[in-house]
Amino acid sequence: MSLQQPLLTTIEPDEPSDPVQGNISSTPARPKQQVVLTPTNNASSAAANADVEAGLAGIFRQSSHPLALFVLYLFRTGAIAVYILCGIFTDNYVLSTVVVVVLLAMDFWNCRNVAGRTLVGLRYWNQVDEDGESYWVFESRDPSRPANPVDAKMFWIALYAFPVFWILLLIISLLKFNISFLPIVALAIVFNMTNAIGFTYADRDAKQRWASTVAGGGWGLGAVGGQIIGGVVKNSVGRMFR
Repeated sequence: MSLQQPLLTTIEPDEPSDPVQGNISSTPARPKQQVVLTPTNNASSAAANADVEAGLAGIFRQSSHPLALFVLYLFRTGAIAVYILCGIFTDNYVLSTVVVVVLLAMDFWNCRNVAGRTLVGLRYWNQVDEDGESYWVFESRDPSRPANPVDAKMFWIALYAFPVFWILLLIISLLKFNISFLPIVALAIVFNMTNAIGFTYADRDAKQRWASTVAGGGWGLGAVGGQIIGGVVKNSVGRMFR
């Protein structure tokens, strides 16, 4: 290579590249579809199970007396379960009758003396005076200490729902001509209805006492204010329990 020759002339040019074959489309690229994540069946079933568990456990968690609430429903559901299933597991009529009657008696005593006093602050009993006349005696909690709303709701549901169940079982026994179990069903209805009526009157008596207390005290509003408020409360309570 000569020194007189320019440097650029010594560099050989690149070989021309082949032109790109084909047509370039001018249409824009399509946007990508969005991916939506949906929960699977396992997740939904797990959530449903969690909701059920929270509902059942939440009642006892919010209850102030979960043991008393559990025993109340244990005796009541146990008596109905034994009555329905006694014909499947045993043919001994005497054994089935004794078990159901014992459960009904325990439920009657527990509901009147323990569950009612603990869950809603009410109690009742029948007393006979010196002249031989019987009358109802009602006992109620101080109105300044109200019952737990969950305890009160579950107590009243058990008090009114189970007599309906026993009445339905009575109708079924009559339709099936199952006369041998009618005395058990009749005894269950008597026990359950006695508690329902007794606590209903005890609750009414407690509301009337509370109205009398308001009428006497008037919450510091004076005699005129106490009479006005007491009259309104008494009229309201009287209309509710007519």
